[in-house]
Amino acid sequence: MKNLKVNAAHGLSMMRGMAETMIMNEQIETTVSRAKFLRGFVEKLITTAKGSGIHPRREAAKHIKSRPALAKLFKELCVRYKDRPGGYTRIIRMGNRQGDGAEICRIELVK
Repeated sequence: MKNLKVNAAHGLSMMRGMAETMIMNEQIETTVSRAKFLRGFVEKLITTAKGSGIHPRREAAKHIKSRPALAKLFKELCVRYKDRPGGYTRIIRMGNRQGDGAEICRIELVK
């Protein structure tokens, strides 16, 4: 969480919420540093969901608390990416935020 400048508990909570939103909406707008951190978090979740049995579901449920998001992860996304070995997300830079000049980007799931 060093590059996000937050403590570990807050950073993990923030990533869980952003990952849940990203799974449900398939895209999210945020700062570049948060998007880069979120990319690894979401890609590991999708790779875990591609496994078979109950263990992958329990591992994903540790991070995603929303039942609809878990259902979408296992019913839609793992089916969509079953033949793809990785690289489930893409980051598109969108310029700077007007208020503080932070670089904003959109991170989205590849179709």
